[in-house]
This record gives sequence, C-alpha cells and structure tokens, in this order.
Amino acid sequence: MQNRNVLLCVSGGIAVYKAVALVSKLTQAGMTVKVIMTESAQKFVTPLSFQVMSKNDVYFDTFDEKDSSKIAHIDLADWADLIIVAPATANIIGKLANGIADDMLTTTYFATTSPVWIAPAMNVHMYDHPAIKRNIARLYEDGCKFIEPSEGYLACGYVGKGRLEEPEKITQLVVEHFQREANKQ
Repeated sequence: MQNRNVLLCVSGGIAVYKAVALVSKLTQAGMTVKVIMTESAQKFVTPLSFQVMSKNDVYFDTFDEKDSSKIAHIDLADWADLIIVAPATANIIGKLANGIADDMLTTTYFATTSPVWIAPAMNVHMYDHPAIKRNIARLYEDGCKFIEPSEGYLACGYVGKGRLEEPEKITQLVVEHFQREANKQ
C-alpha cells in the first residue's frame, strides 16, 4: 500500500470519532492519509487529533493556503488516489449531489478526478428519507461508490441502519481496491 494517497473528507456527525480510528488504520496499512474537515466536524473532534494520526496537516478552510505556491483544494484533489467521505452526513450528501461548493470539502470534491467513496452516517429515519435517497441515487449516477452504513444502536438511541461502517472494514475495502488496481497494471 506504499505510495497510495487517501484523502479522508470528514463531515460533522457523532461518527467523527470513528474517522480518527480510520486514519490510524489506513496509516498502519501503509497509506499516506490527508484529512479535510468541515466546520461541523470540528465541533466533535479537533483537527489536532487527525494531524497526530496522519502526520499531515489538516485542511478545513478553503482560503487557508498552507503553501502559497499551490491552491490547496486543487492540489489535494490531484494528490488523492482515492477520496473517502466519512462520515457523510445528510447535509454533505445533499451538497455533493446538488453541486454546492461552499467549503474545503465540497470544492475539493468537485475538483477531483479520483474515485470517490461515500460512507453515510446518520439517524435511521434520515437515511430512509426520500430526499436522502434521491441524493444518494444522484451521486451513484455521478460515479460515487457507497460504503453502506451498518445496522445497530445509533447515538440518538434508535436502533437501525445508519452507523458508520467500522474503520477496520473500510480499511479492508480500501486495501482490496488498491490491490485490484495494482493487478490491472
């Protein structure tokens, strides 16, 4: 998995804590991981947590250019071999499906030509809402792959489909993806 670049885009839901573990697992598997966080994601976990786990700067402001010789969201979009949006909230899914580019995560998404995987995490009723289903269908049509949420106890107290898939499972899927890519070459 050396020389494989994964850009993890983290939107703001309680499952953000699992995204920290995902960065750890991907890094342990030998990948280079960079992280973009939405403003809402920063309410749950600080950028420092992701910085420590990834050993890379964390991006959250479209206008904060860490290297003045590059435009950060374009550079990250080009850098990534794979983009994973996890957790993907109803809000971020709606923005991506409807062409809204108003933060670092969304502008980077629209600038990439890399594969994009989306891992939803939300309340069971939100996940089952017709608007969310429409947005997911549109993103499928746009070429995104989805990592389905698992069923179980949700932070809101409900039981059902909506839990962010476990970091170990997502890491396994990423490793398998890169192995298939290597076998094609």
